[in-house]
Amino acid sequence: MARLFGTDGVRGLANGELTPELALSLAASAARVLAAHDRSHRPVAVVGRDPRASGEMLEAAVVAGLTSAGADVLRLGVLPTPAVAYLVSALNADLGVMISASHNPMPDNGIKLFAAGGHKLPDGIEDEIEAGMSGQATRPTGAGVGRVSDIEDAVDRYVEHLRSATPHSLAGVRVVVDCANGASSVAAPAVYRKAGAEVIAIHAEPNGININDECGSNHPELLRAAVLEHKADLGIAHDGDADRCVAVDAAGEIVDGDQIMAVLALAMADAGELTDDTLVATVMSNLGLHLAMRAHGVNVLTTAVGDRYVLEELRAGGYALGGEQSGHVVLPAYATTGDGLLTALRLMSRMAETGRSLADLASVMQRLPQVLVNVRVADKAAVAHSSAVRDAVGAVEAELGEEGRVLLRPSGTEQLVRVMVEATAHDTAQAAADRLAGVVSAVR
Repeated sequence: MARLFGTDGVRGLANGELTPELALSLAASAARVLAAHDRSHRPVAVVGRDPRASGEMLEAAVVAGLTSAGADVLRLGVLPTPAVAYLVSALNADLGVMISASHNPMPDNGIKLFAAGGHKLPDGIEDEIEAGMSGQATRPTGAGVGRVSDIEDAVDRYVEHLRSATPHSLAGVRVVVDCANGASSVAAPAVYRKAGAEVIAIHAEPNGININDECGSNHPELLRAAVLEHKADLGIAHDGDADRCVAVDAAGEIVDGDQIMAVLALAMADAGELTDDTLVATVMSNLGLHLAMRAHGVNVLTTAVGDRYVLEELRAGGYALGGEQSGHVVLPAYATTGDGLLTALRLMSRMAETGRSLADLASVMQRLPQVLVNVRVADKAAVAHSSAVRDAVGAVEAELGEEGRVLLRPSGTEQLVRVMVEATAHDTAQAAADRLAGVVSAVR
């Protein structure tokens, strides 16, 4: 049987794979596991959600599950995932639950869990929770049943936390923010204005159905048009739960997570805040990031794909900045998970501090052409052990030298190998990727 938890919680078609019954069972088991690990007090859980219609149903199920296992619940309402992580710590809770499918289409939903302090749960605890869903459990009765309270100022608390983490006034910065009709629709415009920016908000009217619908970080086309129309200094696009940030410069050019990390890394290095002059990124970050950081004396550590692996490396080494090409950026001094609003605030602060445009700041890194080919295979393991594949990869790497890169990555769920090649010219990268794909597909 496949593991219930993926790299970012439990996710699926709401009321299909992700039913209220599953949500209730998952929440109840989480409360019981937490109580078993610390019997000194009654567990307290905070629960937030994005504005998907199914979130109302799943929130009710999660709250029922938690309280049926004896946990008290602080209900936060609609707010970003990083706000839930922050409020777990700020409210001294034992567990945080965010109901969201992030950038996925509206019919999907998901459940993310945070431990005390707002950190993602370790694999071992997730396994205990999953195991606890299959057995019978004694339920409390009477005064042992959990109680529910609403935190009416949850968004305000989060906005104030972000404002206090913004080092420079954003006065004079005009920004268009695309809220993806998602969880940031109130918080993002509010905090950018409080920080001093002139804000034009688009896709900030969620109705439960329109989240991520041709908008947000996965669809920046309308944001680019709005930046040009309003003659803005930049645009910021969030996804449905606002844990990521993608930017657009004044000319409408995309500034992705790698470029944002390059800008922030140099800003933090200048301020003496970049621990050991080290940035943490995943293997999918563009080679251009590595080359730019090397030129400025910044070391780049790489992890597997997934923000949880970035977080693990950040915590293990005590590093100050990490993230992904997709726009998940983590600043551990201020957040325990990727926070798109915090990222945008720090980016705009750098613009305000230096008086430089986003395009100028982002030009520190030149993105190399990147080609990705998905190859269907009979056996991923056979590909991994193939001498023919190893020899072909070695030959391509020798041809590309330091101005290119090869990455072969098996899919976690399918008989599929992803062949990624970067080079100084797109045609070079495409030819190399096609060549390697041919070798990979021939493995039997």
